[in-house]
Amino acid sequence: MNLKNDSRFAPPELLRLGERIAVLPVIHGSGQFALTVRRWMLEHDFDCIAVPLPESFRDPTEAAILDLPRPSIVIQPAAPKFTPPTFQNDYQPYGGEAGEDAMEEDDADSDPASYVPIDPCQPVIMAIRAAMGEHIPRAYIDLETNPFLPFSTVMPDPFAVRHVSAERFAAAVLPSLPRPPDRQTRARILHMAARLAELEQHHQRILYVTSVLQWPWVREAYTDWFSRDAATKSETSNALQLPEPDDVLPAERFNLDPRTLMFLFGELPYITGLYERARRELDDDEDLQIDGVKELLIAARSSYRSELKQFARRITPLHLSKCLQYIRNLSLISRRMTPDLITIVTAAQQIMGDQYALHVAQLANQYPYAHAPETGSDADPAGEVKMGIDQAQLPDGQVVSMVNRLPGPPITWRTLHLKRKPSSPEKNRWKYQWNPYTQCSYPPEDERIENFRTRVFDRAKAIIGNDLARTEKFTTSVKDGIDIRDTLRHWYDRQIYVKVIPPSRGTLDACVMLFDSPSDPRDYSWRTTWFAEHKDESTLAFYATHFGEEMVGPGIGLSRYGGAMFLYPPVVIPDIWGDPRLDYTETLEERLIAAACMHSAGRQVALLSALPPGGGWRRLARRHRKTLVHVPLSSFSDEQVQQLRMVHVLNGREVRSYAEEFIRRV
Repeated sequence: MNLKNDSRFAPPELLRLGERIAVLPVIHGSGQFALTVRRWMLEHDFDCIAVPLPESFRDPTEAAILDLPRPSIVIQPAAPKFTPPTFQNDYQPYGGEAGEDAMEEDDADSDPASYVPIDPCQPVIMAIRAAMGEHIPRAYIDLETNPFLPFSTVMPDPFAVRHVSAERFAAAVLPSLPRPPDRQTRARILHMAARLAELEQHHQRILYVTSVLQWPWVREAYTDWFSRDAATKSETSNALQLPEPDDVLPAERFNLDPRTLMFLFGELPYITGLYERARRELDDDEDLQIDGVKELLIAARSSYRSELKQFARRITPLHLSKCLQYIRNLSLISRRMTPDLITIVTAAQQIMGDQYALHVAQLANQYPYAHAPETGSDADPAGEVKMGIDQAQLPDGQVVSMVNRLPGPPITWRTLHLKRKPSSPEKNRWKYQWNPYTQCSYPPEDERIENFRTRVFDRAKAIIGNDLARTEKFTTSVKDGIDIRDTLRHWYDRQIYVKVIPPSRGTLDACVMLFDSPSDPRDYSWRTTWFAEHKDESTLAFYATHFGEEMVGPGIGLSRYGGAMFLYPPVVIPDIWGDPRLDYTETLEERLIAAACMHSAGRQVALLSALPPGGGWRRLARRHRKTLVHVPLSSFSDEQVQQLRMVHVLNGREVRSYAEEFIRRV
C-alpha cells in the first residue's frame, strides 16, 4: 500500500522515514513543543506512537501519566556491576568472606540513577498521554542501558516553533547538530532505527517523537541500512551487529516534594500549571509561554499586597509594563526569546524591590495540581522524592545522583541575592528582646524625609508668592515673566502685560504632613516626639503604626507614618502628645496642626494634605494667629510618598552598624 498520497498521513518530506514513519524532532522540557506534539496528533491519523524510552519504563510511566496533572517521577537505579574478586595469600573460593567483601565494595552506587520526569510540558509525555487517551499503541524503542549517559547541547529557544513549522525548525538547526560523542548514544540510535524498521512491518502510520539532537542520526542509520533491499541485507548481515541491551533494575514511580518541582519541570511550575488549567478548561494555550509571565507578575502583585497590606508599595500597570520591557531586554541580551526565572526575578527586583521579587520567585515555584488526587492508576507510588541539582533524596533518606532520560538544553544555575522576609519565630524573638527605653531613627531615611520637607517648604513659598502676584503693563522690563492671560485679554489695545511677584515676607519654619486623613486612632497607636541629633534635622512629632507589629531584624522595627509635624530650625518643645495645652483638640490631625501653630515663629504654616483645609482647621490656625498654606499631596509622586511613609525604628544607635543588612527595599 502506498501511503504517500494518503491524506491521513502526510508529514513533510524532511520528517519522513520511508513511507510509514513520521519523525517529530522536539526539544525536551518545552511546553511549546508539547503543544506541537498534540497538534500533530490531532492533524494526522497515527496507529502507533514510538518514544525514545526503553521498555522497562513502560508500566511505571504510563501508571504515572494516569495520575496527571499530579506530577511524579519514574526512577531506575543503576544496576551494580560485577567485578571478579581478587584474593591475597590464602585461596578462598567465590562466595567466601573475601569475595563478599569485594562485591560490597564494588557494588557501591557510584553510577547515577536515570529518571523520566512525568511533566505535562514534556513532549514525550504529551505523546504518550494523548496516545493513551486515544487508545493508540505505544512503542518504547530505546535501548536498555546501564548506566545511562545523557546527550544534550545548547539549542535555540523552542519558542521559535510558535512562528515556524517543525520542519523548518529542524532544518534550521540541522547544520549545527553535533554527532553523538559516545559509544552508548550511537548504540542507542542504531537500536532505535532497528526497532522502527520492525514497527514498520506491523503498522501503517507511525509517529516517532525524539530529540532534535538524535533525529538526523536515526534517519541516517535507518537510511544506510534498514531501507536496503533484502538481498543487500543478507550479504552484509554478518558485518552488522546490533547492540545488546544491558541488565537493568526495574523502574519505580515516586511522588515528588512540591517544593522541589523546579528541578523536575522543563518550564516554570507556575507556567506548567497554566498549561494544565488551559487543558482542563479548553482554553487557548498557544501563547501561554509569554502571557504566563504577565499572569505571574499580576498574581505576585496580589500576593504581595495581601501579605504586606499597608506596607506594600503601589504597583501600577506602568510598573508592570516597565518590568516586562526590562525582562524582554534581559532576554535579548541572553539571546533568548523567552525569559528564564533568574531574568524575571531580576527585573522584578530592580523595578519593584526585593519583597515583590520574593513573591514572584515563590509563586513561580507553585504548581496548583501538586496535590491533585489520583485519577486512575492501580499502582501506588513508592514514596516521596526530594529533587535537587542533578541529585535526589529518596524516601529512605539516601541521596543519589540523577540523570534525565529526556534531557533538555543544559541549565546554568545562578545566584540572586534577595533579602528574605523573616519568619514568625524570628519576629517573636526580636520583639521579646526589644529594649523599651531606647530608640532612634535610621539616618538614610532621615535624610530623605528632610529633603522632602525642604521641597514642601519651597512649594509653599511659591504658593505664597503667587497669592501676592499682580499684573502691570510692560514698559522696560518683563519683570517675572509675561502674563499670557492678561495679554490676550487686552489684545485689542496692543499692550503686553507682565507679572510682578513681590518677595514673600516672613519665614516658614513649620510644616504639617497628613498622609492619611481622616486617620483612625486605632491604626496609628504609636505617637511620639523626636528631637534633632544635629543642625540639619528638624524637631519631629508624628503618629504612626506601632513598630513592634512589623519586626524586620534584631532591634529593627518598621512603622508607617499617618501624619507628621516638622519644626526647622530645630527647637526643644514638650512632647505634643502629653502637652495639656493641646487637650482641646479632638483628632490626631488637629493636634498636629495646633502644635505647629503654637511652636511656629512665622505667620504661615505649610500643610501637606490630599484635600484643602476646611473651616475647622482654619479657625484652629486663627486661634494661634497663623495661616495655613495648603500644598496638595497630589503634586508629588505617589510612589515617592509611599516610600517616605516607611520609617524604621532602631533599638539604639549601635543597631545602625548592621541595620542595612536587614532593611529591605519594599
